[in-house]
Amino acid sequence: MAKRKWTVAEVRTLGTVTDVETAASVLGIGRTTAYRLARSASFPVPVLRVGHRYVVAVENLLKAIGADSGADPAV
Repeated sequence: MAKRKWTVAEVRTLGTVTDVETAASVLGIGRTTAYRLARSASFPVPVLRVGHRYVVAVENLLKAIGADSGADPAV
């Protein structure tokens, strides 16, 4: 299965926070690896634990993919 290519504009439409699976997809990380990294505090961006969920601030995700440059490349 091919990995989805995210654009900066698509990431911005996610809102304020997103789930760890979506964040992992944006970063090109698989689901199982994403949860393992989140549990070990090794995910590439800060992850918050809210109850039984892991969430990622979209602002941090945008920084991680280099969205500060103003360009809108496919990620």
